[in-house]
Amino acid sequence: MRKNSIKNIRVNAEVQHELSNIIRNEIKDPRISTMTSVVAVDVTPDLKFAKAYISVLGSKEEQENTIKGLKSAEGYIRRQLASSINLRNTPQITFVPDRSIEYGVNMSRLIDEVNGNLSDKEETEAEEEFEEEK
Repeated sequence: MRKNSIKNIRVNAEVQHELSNIIRNEIKDPRISTMTSVVAVDVTPDLKFAKAYISVLGSKEEQENTIKGLKSAEGYIRRQLASSINLRNTPQITFVPDRSIEYGVNMSRLIDEVNGNLSDKEETEAEEEFEEEK
């Protein structure tokens, strides 16, 4: 199986889906934030290893605690994954913090701020032009 084959893409999607369900519904570790999402999963072609990109909406401390909680529950998660997905090998999961959602939220906020400043500036310019016309 090649890295970007259709089969590998399907395995990645299925592991991502099941991993999301396991994290959301089955893990009771208080360190794991409720605002945790599995952004992507990259399973090696031999199905022995997987990188799970985890995004946590919250403070840096919450992100670190969530990754620590997931690492400590790795054996349980792997067993649950093995029982829900029928694969030849159940991959050993490495949890990698992903900052893309946080980055997107920050960029969206910055764009809104810039647009807000521009609309304020346009309003004051329009008001000034109106005053000059009088």
